[in-house]
Amino acid sequence: MSNVLMSTNAASSAMPLALPKRGRRSLAHSKWPVLILFLPPALLLFTVLVILPMGEAAWYSFYNWNGYGSPTQWIGLRNYQLIFRNAAFTQALINNGLIVLASICIQIPLALWLATMISSRIKGALVFRLIFFLPYVLADVAAGMIWRFVYDGDFGLVGGIASFFAADPPFWLADRDVAMYAILGVVVWKYFGFHMMLFIAGLQAIDKSVLEAADIDGATGFQKFRLVTLPLLGSTVRLSVFFGVVGSLQLFDMIMPLTGGGPSNSTQTMVTFLYNFGVTRMQIGFGSAVGVVLFVLCVTLAFSYKRIFMRHD
Repeated sequence: MSNVLMSTNAASSAMPLALPKRGRRSLAHSKWPVLILFLPPALLLFTVLVILPMGEAAWYSFYNWNGYGSPTQWIGLRNYQLIFRNAAFTQALINNGLIVLASICIQIPLALWLATMISSRIKGALVFRLIFFLPYVLADVAAGMIWRFVYDGDFGLVGGIASFFAADPPFWLADRDVAMYAILGVVVWKYFGFHMMLFIAGLQAIDKSVLEAADIDGATGFQKFRLVTLPLLGSTVRLSVFFGVVGSLQLFDMIMPLTGGGPSNSTQTMVTFLYNFGVTRMQIGFGSAVGVVLFVLCVTLAFSYKRIFMRHD
């Protein structure tokens, strides 16, 4: 791969020289007016809309409170004990793990494969990009309602196909052993277009001369992908996995119109568990404790992932 090394050296030699110390100092001073003008309003909004609600939720989690009046019945860590003793919450953790696995093992590889197919200048590539990206544009609630009709055994597409073959219509969303897998299919369909567009952007940023050098060296298509394209897409792949994991932990809007967490809590996620067992039952203290657990889990995973896998990006 001598040509690849030559092109890399040429690219590194073409980098601009560092600014002198006086230029860097003047550039730093020019940023202060922008910081003074825009930073305080942003910090104020972030504090009022994010920090204060988080602190209130953490405070309410220590009370047995129904949301009316002021919380007065202090119960300490009782809400947290009830969370981890709840079988539905355990099922919600398992379901979130399944969604994360489906995102990493199915959704992202599918998006990468499609991106490599349609990133080249083939006829109709833009049309295929639009078609594959359309599911992501749909609102999660709308996607859930569409797929609830598709899965309907009486009037939906799946039921119509079963009737055409003279088979008994399936009711996948009503089967506790199958419902979660049906939701996983919807999740992959809904979000793979987002990851595909990330990979297309990453592929377009790769220097074409590196791929041409690999061709000259006699690399096959799979060798170019494994030894050249995939390493150069490393930062994009890590970013895509990060989005997939964090988004999987927050999945809510799509599940509510599909199953609402049923049947028998078999499709609960942590957010639907918070809504069904906290908000709808007027157990605001318990729901706040679930929110704190979800927040700690998301923050821990996000910072750990960024520190371990994205520290050089």
